Amino acid sequence: MGSDEVNATTSTGARRSRLEPELRARVAKRFLEGEYRFTRNREALVATLAAADRPLTIPEIGVAARTLAVSSIYRNVAMLEALGIVQGVVTASDFAHYELAEDLTEHHHHHLVCSSCGAVEDFVAPAQLEDSVRAAARRVGRKSRFRVERHSVDFIGLCPNCV
Repeated sequence: MGSDEVNATTSTGARRSRLEPELRARVAKRFLEGEYRFTRNREALVATLAAADRPLTIPEIGVAARTLAVSSIYRNVAMLEALGIVQGVVTASDFAHYELAEDLTEHHHHHLVCSSCGAVEDFVAPAQLEDSVRAAARRVGRKSRFRVERHSVDFIGLCPNCV
């Protein structure tokens, strides 16, 4: 590991590090297209989300990226969402959870969302479920003339801490 990286896992499961060059280039392109500057703080925010093993709340991002002011995180997350760099995960908790947009990471996954505490965990669906969802999306698209671009499956229930 190079001296530019920090190999410290935080309580949120995030690792603070620099962005991989390919991901950085894809993110930088979206900033350019949106006519925004890709600042060091914005890169730190994106790197924090890229290193996390699950969607994070803004307070969790603040813990993982201690150099960023929480007010700056709020402002930048909204802008990153508008640029299609970050996507929110709807939960029952007081805080929204955020992760990098799936098309940037090329890591297709879904979420387990706790209806009690709002915890969010990523999971990769079995191939059979993915095939069924894709087939259903095609059928719905043909019938309604709606062009499905992607899908998301969230399972809502109780996490092990709330059972």
